[in-house]
Amino acid sequence: MIASNDKVVLALIGAGGRGTQLILSMLQCTSGVEVKYVCDVDESRGGNAVQELSRLQGYKPVKVADMRTVLDDKDVDAVVIATPEHWHALAMVRACRAGKDVYVEKNVCLSFEEGRKMIGAATENSCVVQCGTQNRSAGYAYAAKEYLSSGKLGKIVAVKTYCMLPGTRKWVLKPDTPAPVGLDWDRWLGPAEQVPYNVSRHKAWSDWWAYSGGGAMSGDASHVVDLARLVLGDPQLPRNVFCAGGRVIFDDERDIPDNQTVVFDMGDYPLTLESSQYGDYLEKTPQEVRFSDRFPEWRTNSTRIEIYGTEGLMYLGRHGGGWQVFGKDWELLAEKTGFFPDEAHHKNFIECIRSRKTTNAPIREGVMSANMVNLANLSYRSGKKLIGIDPVTETITGNEEAVRLDKRTYRDGYQL
Repeated sequence: MIASNDKVVLALIGAGGRGTQLILSMLQCTSGVEVKYVCDVDESRGGNAVQELSRLQGYKPVKVADMRTVLDDKDVDAVVIATPEHWHALAMVRACRAGKDVYVEKNVCLSFEEGRKMIGAATENSCVVQCGTQNRSAGYAYAAKEYLSSGKLGKIVAVKTYCMLPGTRKWVLKPDTPAPVGLDWDRWLGPAEQVPYNVSRHKAWSDWWAYSGGGAMSGDASHVVDLARLVLGDPQLPRNVFCAGGRVIFDDERDIPDNQTVVFDMGDYPLTLESSQYGDYLEKTPQEVRFSDRFPEWRTNSTRIEIYGTEGLMYLGRHGGGWQVFGKDWELLAEKTGFFPDEAHHKNFIECIRSRKTTNAPIREGVMSANMVNLANLSYRSGKKLIGIDPVTETITGNEEAVRLDKRTYRDGYQL
């Protein structure tokens, strides 16, 4: 155990915009934190992180391209993984086996097997793991959970979640080219299939099944689904899943759909998800709401949750949106404002590294929420067919194509 006044040494793996935000926040959210490494396979990335870290902590972190350098260093207590999604599982399993605690961004895994391996690696090596689902560090989320569990909303009969992001634009597949100088393309691909360099893969990786669970789905809808699961008491996987949709706005060459409607059969109630990219009249919860005592305009909020009970309707917003409950004739029955929980989430991770307590977003719940998104995508990709789930074994039933698609392949040298 690290004493409360001992320093925690971190390393960043994946130094893009989100990774830079994470590591700077963790350095500043509490005392006694240092960052020794910034790791990225692309030499052009990580400069801002190195510059700011140098200024804040008084010495320059080491910039490396191979995460094995980080994992082999006994000084490093924990790593922050903010790579493209296809690297999340392998990077976390490697880190846990090296004895490191882990912060791993969402969506944490892209298959059931990956999720099981991640849970196993964390458990077997007694690692502290925080998933990047920061709504689990929002006080207002737990207040909403308490309100629901009190029975004041009545019996829950339906839950509707939304990730209807504003706008999209036509996508054009660029031709293959040599990889840019300074980018290790083989290592960027990692466990994914070996293919020639293409900027449309590199810079738009969330548009490919090989590297992600889909931009709107795994990048944003995962937050909404995870928050819904939290306030509902973290239910187990659904009994059945069905997803319809397609490329509705632009029929271009992207792998992923831009519009998906999902129905999860949770047993006592249905949980639906609308994931899309169109319409400038839709917007995420704005900054002036996330950091204030205001509420979103629920009707056009891109990422709202609606929980219907026999006694009222709860609107719930992620990332600081707060919640309100309305009854008959739009009577306001209860409400609680929210605050963007990023810093609280990062602070919780550092505190748990020291205390060895379970984090607010443990790997088990991160995997469960990720698999909700993965099941939706598997239903869509298998021909918009129904998927059943065995609740005991947490395995897919009744859809052989979905089972096949869930079995990701890993290149030699990059196996789980």
